[in-house]
Amino acid sequence: MPKQSRSRLLVPLALCVLLVLGGGVWVATALEARCGAAHVVVTASPDVAPVLSSAAQGLSTSCRTYEIRPRDTAQAVAGFGARGGDRGQVWVPDSTLALQWARRLGAADVPDSGPAVASSPVVLAVPEGTARGLGWPARTLTWTDVVDAPGAVLTTPDPRQDPVATVALAGLRDAVGSAPDPAGAFAAVLRRFTVSGGAAAAYPAAESAVVRHNAQTPAAPLVAVYSPGAPALDYPFARLTGANAEQSSAIDALEQAVLADGAALDRAGLRVPGHALAGHEGDQHVVAAGQRSAPLPSSADLQVLLSQWAGVNLDARVEVLLDVSGSMQARVPGTDLNRMQVTVAAARQALHLFRPSTQLGIWEFATGLDGPKDYREVLPLALVAQHLTEADLARLAAVRAIPDAGTGLYDTVLDLYGAARRDWRPGVLNVVIVMTDGRNEDANGISREAFLTGLTGLADPAHPLPVIAIGIGPTADEGELSAITAITGGGAYVTRDPTKIGEVFYAALAQVAGR
Repeated sequence: MPKQSRSRLLVPLALCVLLVLGGGVWVATALEARCGAAHVVVTASPDVAPVLSSAAQGLSTSCRTYEIRPRDTAQAVAGFGARGGDRGQVWVPDSTLALQWARRLGAADVPDSGPAVASSPVVLAVPEGTARGLGWPARTLTWTDVVDAPGAVLTTPDPRQDPVATVALAGLRDAVGSAPDPAGAFAAVLRRFTVSGGAAAAYPAAESAVVRHNAQTPAAPLVAVYSPGAPALDYPFARLTGANAEQSSAIDALEQAVLADGAALDRAGLRVPGHALAGHEGDQHVVAAGQRSAPLPSSADLQVLLSQWAGVNLDARVEVLLDVSGSMQARVPGTDLNRMQVTVAAARQALHLFRPSTQLGIWEFATGLDGPKDYREVLPLALVAQHLTEADLARLAAVRAIPDAGTGLYDTVLDLYGAARRDWRPGVLNVVIVMTDGRNEDANGISREAFLTGLTGLADPAHPLPVIAIGIGPTADEGELSAITAITGGGAYVTRDPTKIGEVFYAALAQVAGR
């Protein structure tokens, strides 16, 4: 073909190509405009983020894209609790607890629940050598076996920031539920744990974390020890408010895809909710069979758990006032002990449960106990570690009720509260604890009106110094004790059964510590 003819032919061909390509561009643009582009941002716990990424890859189109942002719980809660910022449309934390925490910080766009897309039991992770020393694998270990092991080094994430540690508190409480003094036993267990990321004989962890550790570090595997009393992580699929129609459709598709992608859950070491662990049958350090778990604690119960943790893990300056009036000689029904003996036993046990760096002093009071004063010192304010000597423990054990002595409540509380106010220290829990079985009986002391006025003058909400009053037995005046403690921001706790004084003591202290 002559060159000129070829040129004449190429021109219309080029025009045709341009028309076709141009039409293609127009068609693509029109289709994209017609489908309504949707971009969905998902904040996810790092352990479930790969599952969401896998599902999103299969759904992404020119009309629908997803961005998965791995965030640990503490980081995500802080982010959602802060105002403004790019919050996205979906949040999948490791636990519904995280949603509740964010809402308490003001995250109104965060729901308080969502459908669970995965599950992972919370276990105690124990190095294989330690587990073998406790009898594994010949016997199935319990949490009690682990925490009672002599010399065990127990650590935990911070229960105030990590749901794994929070729900582990519920499991630990369940483990000591049958003890004669459950609250005291729980406090003793909590004292054995320290917040640390270092080497430990055991620590709370998600089962999925144990699975991943064993796959990555087969030479140093961990054994998962399960508890039916510990709630599982539930990975709620939480839709934030504010998504448009196109985003809502994309979110629907993502949720369904995640629920259907069991293989991705298997790879991540997570369980389909209510099912066995799949894909890791070769790891004998975890139990693949379905596991029973407790429901999540209620908001009120959660606060109790966190308060109990705070009560035994905060440094404190504590003044304990022990009533030694004659009525403390009364026999406790069903025992060979009197009220004084069970009260002293509770105070002695407290020495072993406070942190060694806590400063604690103990006083006894009645009427006319030390000349004109109604009180005198048993143990001076000093580090608990210094009181755990035979001499100091013997001085405490020697405290006796004084026959015919009355209760010098007003003068004692006002004077010693004033001393504690003068010695108040920032950064620690400052508290005065009064343990009594009656009401003020000092006819020669300060009047009730003058006492309450004086106490009101000493109270300072900016520098908290609560009074915890523990009423013992049927003669304790709860109304009077409540009037005293309300002024100081404390609380009155009355037990008609003196054998429960230890339980009431630790619950009361923990409640004030958590405020």
